[in-house]
Amino acid sequence: MDELIKELKIKLIDTLNLMDVTPDDIDENAQFVGGELGIDSIDVLEMVVMIEKDYQVTINNKEIGEKVFSTLTALAEYISENSSRSSS
Repeated sequence: MDELIKELKIKLIDTLNLMDVTPDDIDENAQFVGGELGIDSIDVLEMVVMIEKDYQVTINNKEIGEKVFSTLTALAEYISENSSRSSS
């Protein structure tokens, strides 16, 4: 799980063009959307596309999305539980 979190931090920085942020700056247990990184709904949509493309995991309803994007740890857990890639 730690490797997935590290990977997601890097992908998050790249996907959202967070040029002034390093992986160490991202607290995996902090509030994700609306937190100190300033992630908004447009950013979440970009991340959903990246997650579907890179992990073949679909987040297709609001309730799941709110739960999954609560923290980076929650996102990593969801990907780990639902990705065919992570189980290989």
